[in-house]
Amino acid sequence: MIHLWPPLLLVAILFGTGLYGVLARRNAVLVLVGVELMLAAAGLLFVTFGSTIRDTARAGHVLTIFLITIAAAEIAVALAVILAVYRSRGDIDVTVAGEDDL
Repeated sequence: MIHLWPPLLLVAILFGTGLYGVLARRNAVLVLVGVELMLAAAGLLFVTFGSTIRDTARAGHVLTIFLITIAAAEIAVALAVILAVYRSRGDIDVTVAGEDDL
């Protein structure tokens, strides 16, 4: 049986790094990388608690598979939006909002 503190420490580090990437970055692609780090932390948390709790349905592992599927769809849509904004505006700075963007 595994101890809980190493995976939970890794989850905290991953989530903190992702949160910093979302809050401190101006580039839309780097913000997206931060969101992906936070989703990876959530997946690791699901697997950690799914492994420690005796569940016959393996809910933690199943939720992680759903999370990976949702993250893949999210990255595809977000990159398409970022590419469309870059083609129309010429930059992907998330702090700049033009009147024509609304």
